Amino acid sequence: MYSQSSIYSRCNSRSAPTEEMLFGLTCVICGIDYRSAPTADALVVSRSADGPTLACRGVCARLASGSANGLDETPLSLTERVRRYEARVRKHADQAQGDQRGSAA
Repeated sequence: MYSQSSIYSRCNSRSAPTEEMLFGLTCVICGIDYRSAPTADALVVSRSADGPTLACRGVCARLASGSANGLDETPLSLTERVRRYEARVRKHADQAQGDQRGSAA
């Protein structure tokens, strides 16, 4: 098990969550990509405006939420999380192209 000092330093050194973390595609603690490891047992550990954030069962979930079992909530399927993430990426790409066209005129 982790000591209190290692948990404290890990929490303080952690950077802001990435887009993939916010969409539940990677663990918020260890960073495992659920798209490449679909058998990883992901649990909901918190909610954000984009949806639930996920962590691996056990130590990652405990570090993220205080419970090894996360919140009592079923995560969306991996397919649905990927679909939502890709839709957002396309939307941002379309907006960037629109901004470039507008500035070129």
